[in-house]
Amino acid sequence: MKASEEQPSVVIDASGLILGRMASIVAKRLLLGEPVVIVNAEKAALSGKRLSRVKEARVFLDIGHPGKGPFHPRRPDIIVRRTVRGMLPHRQPKGETALKRLRVFLGVPAELKNAKFQTIPEAHVSRLRCPYLTVGEFAKEIGYKPLGE
Repeated sequence: MKASEEQPSVVIDASGLILGRMASIVAKRLLLGEPVVIVNAEKAALSGKRLSRVKEARVFLDIGHPGKGPFHPRRPDIIVRRTVRGMLPHRQPKGETALKRLRVFLGVPAELKNAKFQTIPEAHVSRLRCPYLTVGEFAKEIGYKPLGE
């Protein structure tokens, strides 16, 4: 591994951040060449009422042929990664290399315990005026089963 990959320049704590706003800011940083690590992905927020979000997701998950795809993520870290990917030109070489600079984790891994976490104030959940649910709660509603449960 390169020295830049061992010690990432930006470690973002997703706790209490709005998923879409956080993803757009992270995508811009990735396109600028910064390696970004997102921790606590399951604690990011999705705005909107729980029932409407889950109903939309279940309809979305039913699209496609069983066993042949398209397959949709149910794990919170993959949902966050997929959201950031949607903000990148991932079919172009610059977007593909930018996506390789992103790492997303559930919780905080041991290697990043003493890293300094950043937050994104303009994406904080306090800016919402509507109810919200976390990505972890959303994932459980659509069928994610954590290993410990």
